[in-house]
Amino acid sequence: MKFSNTYSQLDSAFYQRIAPTKVAAPQLLLWNKNLASDLLIDEMITQDQNLLAQYFSGNLIPDGAEPMALAYSGHQFGHFNPNLGDGRAHLLGEIITSDNKRYDIQLKGSGPTQFSRQGDGRCAIGPAVREYIMSEAMFALGVPTSRCLSVVITGEPVYREQAMPGAVVTRVASSHIRVGTFQYFAAKGDLESLSTLTDYTINRHFSHININAEDKIEQFLECTIDKQIELIVAWMRTGFIHGVMNTDNTAISGETIDFGPCAMMSNYHSGTVFSSIDKQGRYAFGNQPHIAQWNMARLAECLLLLVDANQEKALEKIEPLIIAFTDKFETAYFTMLANKLGLNEVNTEDHQFINELLEHMQKQALDYTNTFIKLTDSLTDTNIQNELKQQFGDWYANWLTMLASKNQSTQAAKTLMTKNNPLVIPRNHHVEAILAEYETSGQSAIIDSFLEVLRAPYEQQKETSQFQDEPKDGDHQYRTFCGT
Repeated sequence: MKFSNTYSQLDSAFYQRIAPTKVAAPQLLLWNKNLASDLLIDEMITQDQNLLAQYFSGNLIPDGAEPMALAYSGHQFGHFNPNLGDGRAHLLGEIITSDNKRYDIQLKGSGPTQFSRQGDGRCAIGPAVREYIMSEAMFALGVPTSRCLSVVITGEPVYREQAMPGAVVTRVASSHIRVGTFQYFAAKGDLESLSTLTDYTINRHFSHININAEDKIEQFLECTIDKQIELIVAWMRTGFIHGVMNTDNTAISGETIDFGPCAMMSNYHSGTVFSSIDKQGRYAFGNQPHIAQWNMARLAECLLLLVDANQEKALEKIEPLIIAFTDKFETAYFTMLANKLGLNEVNTEDHQFINELLEHMQKQALDYTNTFIKLTDSLTDTNIQNELKQQFGDWYANWLTMLASKNQSTQAAKTLMTKNNPLVIPRNHHVEAILAEYETSGQSAIIDSFLEVLRAPYEQQKETSQFQDEPKDGDHQYRTFCGT
């Protein structure tokens, strides 16, 4: 591994330099060969599973790595905590790929840091494997996301409600800079560090912005907002519910990060919540765009003093960008839904028509993923057409008329729908069954076979149908937990 570290060159206020805590008997469970190849990790290393286990448990530090725990703050369910930080994670360093992209390599579950707040700094095997499965599924679905390079079993127990096997998961992300990173310095009134962080983030993620431009802050905020809109629209296209959209889990890069209480929606309902700690539905499926806008407003607050010393003038420049989120999101959201319906263009008059479908789905408790699959297949299957005419009434006939009026051929519409409607998603009951079977058998083959299907979500493979069934209870009793 060839590291090219830049975050470590920032002031020590940004992190704590600390090595991972060694574990007793590391053993490699999951290894992402394709990702390892993209990261140019030496084949001599990847062919030695024992060596991989040592490196990606934290027992051995690769040459060039500079382990550290990152500092950040965060709004957690709307309540601000000024001192969070990596309480059980160590950033090893950064790697540049052959296409000149920079990625963080981070161990999670690798031991306590100054940010642990009396936690043990460890991770249980279940949440580690869940993050691996979910992040790979999201990547294949075309959703911006962090990914997992490996999961290593530590050979040590982790104590939560009961003793469980411990694990270290290696996360790969464009960076681990969050809205909460900006809040950390803004809360301290440390404008020098805040300015340094802003310039660093612009150079790393939005290099097209001139660092000397008078309006660089406004450009930076607008680019970050656009990334968040792209992310949330992708979540809603696939039925993903993050579950804990705190500002410390909002990556500036616009990637999905932290797969703790996440889940996939089965029966469509905008108020769907699975997280056991989200009692008020703050992070419900349909509330995700509003929370993203709220999080961007928190970022904007941090940037005000960098825009203009006169806060009224600064607000005049920044506030319109936050307000514009609403219209930008609506345009992107309805364009996405139109594509799921085979329409390559949409106007505001079409919005109500699209909403009528969602109302039908919610009223009839229809499965989100499978309904769009049926709509796609109905274009060339008269039996399904007749079924949907009964189910959706005039709406279905009007949809076919709309396709024709927009000069969409049946084949063109079906091709567009096939690209935007996955055949298979990591359904909650299957993820839980896979985790339970692994914990019983200790064999990783069941995880590998599940991942093989999830990595081709738009293709009908031999095993795809095994993971397309809907949960018997519509996931009404399903609950997720943060995994810490």
